[in-house]
Amino acid sequence: MVYQSAPGARDLLPLDVAQKNWIEDRLYQVFHQWGYHRIITSTLERLDTLMAGGAINRSTVIQLQQGQEELGLRPEVTASIARTAATRKYFNRVTNPKRFYYSANVFVRSPKGDYGQQQEFYQAGVELLGAGGVVADAEILLLLADCLQALEFSLDQWVWVIGEAGLTQSLLSSFPAEYQKPIREAIASLDYIALQQLDLPEDLQQRAQLLFNLRGEPAQVFQNLTALDLTPEEQSKLENLKTLIDLLQESRPNQPPLPIIVDLSLIRTFDYYSGIVFEVASRQGTEVKILGQGGRYDRLVAVYHPQHESLPGIGFCLNIEALQQVLQGGDRLPTEIPASDCLVVPLTHQALGAAFTYAETLRSQTSSIRVQVNLLEWETQEAVRNYAKERRIPQIAWIDAQGNPQIESIS
Repeated sequence: MVYQSAPGARDLLPLDVAQKNWIEDRLYQVFHQWGYHRIITSTLERLDTLMAGGAINRSTVIQLQQGQEELGLRPEVTASIARTAATRKYFNRVTNPKRFYYSANVFVRSPKGDYGQQQEFYQAGVELLGAGGVVADAEILLLLADCLQALEFSLDQWVWVIGEAGLTQSLLSSFPAEYQKPIREAIASLDYIALQQLDLPEDLQQRAQLLFNLRGEPAQVFQNLTALDLTPEEQSKLENLKTLIDLLQESRPNQPPLPIIVDLSLIRTFDYYSGIVFEVASRQGTEVKILGQGGRYDRLVAVYHPQHESLPGIGFCLNIEALQQVLQGGDRLPTEIPASDCLVVPLTHQALGAAFTYAETLRSQTSSIRVQVNLLEWETQEAVRNYAKERRIPQIAWIDAQGNPQIESIS
């Protein structure tokens, strides 16, 4: 019998891990610079917790059964952090705003019939709780831009796609109830044909197509919105979106403008977003890949709070696999695993203890050094040298029975 990983699971080999660490280390540095602190939540959640308020669809959750209790592997991290913030007394003592970052694996159940499709993914992101409004939105988006800069993306290699979930939902609510779900699904999947095939009266079909096409350069989208008779609340949301985009550009004086597309047809998979929503996509060559996504969720924390107290929130996640795939094309990611700095070789069996002692002495000098002790019995010293060359180890320390080292550089 051949034992393989579970369908949809993936093993990360040392080079995969080295590349993942390269990405995450740079992201962590940015998160720290912006004042965010790491939080780690449980991979396993109660299913009713994940689905509270209808925020997460049951079909996306890999489910487990423990006695009478239904459990699930988290399909994303935001709901878990919202649950933690709402139920742990520690957070009552922490003043707002609360800034968290995370790096975690998530599990997304494959659609029926897609046996073997990847179901485990890695994400790194932030959540900003207790701060609402345009300024908090701007912080999150500018933090995201800093993350991409830390990963050495230039402005011509990525684009923001920004929408407004509250405004989009309000525009959808103007349609009769029986049409809202199919219109929403057609827009969310960018299925123009499905939208055209809906049995809508002509005036509603035109309005649906206008909503579908509310994407492009900010000024053009805002101009197209003048064709709609917006309510005062919708107009207010639109003005906030305009203010946000202006603030983003003003925050970078004497620099090229940020690459922004406004897309009021942007609808996120998880239905807890209540304000701005956004994606960041790579635009290298002809392939477009979603590098990250996020948005505002001012009603989510209240779902988990015992007294249903609300707390504004906004955040984003970056998709580590997508970043890794896009970065593969350049010279940024490591192409080899880190080599050891020294190979310690006992010349006799009597020198084994001294070899381990010498290796420990080297390790105690600096935490960054990599030292390994030779564990194999080579026939010749030349075989040891060939091994060191193959592993790119620049130095061998030959240890005699008295513990004396003889250092040899390997070219």
